[in-house]
Amino acid sequence: MNPQQRLFLFRRLALIGAVLAAVVIVLGAWVRLTDAGLGCPDWPGCYGHFYPQGDHHVGKAWHEMIHRYVATTLGIIIFSLLVWAVARRKDRDQPLVPVALLFVIVCLQGALGALTVTLLLKPLIVTAHLFGGLITLCLLWWLSITPERRTLSAPEMGLRSFALGAFVVMWLQIFLGGWTSTNYAAVACPDFPTCQRSWWPPMDFRDAFVLWRGLGIDYEGGVLANPARMAIHFTHRLGAAVTGLAFIGLGLLTVMRAKSPRVARAGLLLMAAVLLQISIGVATVQLGVPLTLAWLHNAGATLLVVAMVWLMRALWPGPPVSMVPFRYGDRTK
Repeated sequence: MNPQQRLFLFRRLALIGAVLAAVVIVLGAWVRLTDAGLGCPDWPGCYGHFYPQGDHHVGKAWHEMIHRYVATTLGIIIFSLLVWAVARRKDRDQPLVPVALLFVIVCLQGALGALTVTLLLKPLIVTAHLFGGLITLCLLWWLSITPERRTLSAPEMGLRSFALGAFVVMWLQIFLGGWTSTNYAAVACPDFPTCQRSWWPPMDFRDAFVLWRGLGIDYEGGVLANPARMAIHFTHRLGAAVTGLAFIGLGLLTVMRAKSPRVARAGLLLMAAVLLQISIGVATVQLGVPLTLAWLHNAGATLLVVAMVWLMRALWPGPPVSMVPFRYGDRTK
């Protein structure tokens, strides 16, 4: 098997990992939305066992444990990628540093998963756990994509700064979305586009964004008063408007400047993903935050991240084939 074939298999394994990472993120949202975050109050087992037993809220316990089982499988795949990358580190184009970083992040994710339970769903920990899951998805999806071998045109090069800016905006909005969810603020504004039938309701921004409130507080169901929850929800809406404008603008520029079908498709996918996410968000509020739509809103955020990474990969292609240096051992044995 030559290095190109090995790299192809490596990317396919990374793709399987990316799919599993997306499943883990969506399952995590399902656990949170069904109030099953403390379905198993210990870690890594459930009431001292490796699977739910007895009558200890067994339905919620299974939600939590299924999430843990899939996350563990993902960890095994990431460890396998690390072993592969170290063993084949001399192969041309074989990534090693991103895989090592991925392994460090998934270890931190395990620690955050344990703290999520032991610290009783503290919003900062749960939001950080969401961040870690999405970063894991980003790295796996990036590693799974075969880059084009070409030189970007000048108009395409100009898109890079816009893409990096939109990438930062995306993470800020992810934080706001996670903070809204972990503080149970989704129902604080039951109408749209107003909030509590007001364009600027009485809100408590000071209490809304206190990141750490001490230990021993059970956050299941939320602990904030409604003015603070409204402030969180309202800020999330404003962030969604900024993010939507940024992504749609970036998508339009990408389509207009693209010299490659892949770049153009990435721009279209980005616009479709953000319009879908905004539509789901509005419908979620208008229909009273039904469980299915709230879950789809989290899945939409995952799709948005995938679309953004796809565009970033298209704007950072590999060098043209003629510029890739030949290394001894690259030829097929």
